[in-house]
Amino acid sequence: MNQKTIIALILAVLVLVSVVQAFQLTSLREKVKTGGLSLSSSSSGTSVASSGGKTIGTVPSSVKDLPQMVGGC
Repeated sequence: MNQKTIIALILAVLVLVSVVQAFQLTSLREKVKTGGLSLSSSSSGTSVASSGGKTIGTVPSSVKDLPQMVGGC
């Protein structure tokens, strides 16, 4: 195959992927606007508090047993 043909095919595939992602993003944005999409949290999560005592989110149970500091200082 000619090098220009290969480059054109790769470019066409990249453009096609970006168009598909644009449509997915648009539909996701519409779902968020209409309230059709909601966030759910697992019941096995552990609540994480910041230094001020405010709850900032939940951590899955698979992550809660990790050490506080891994390597370094």
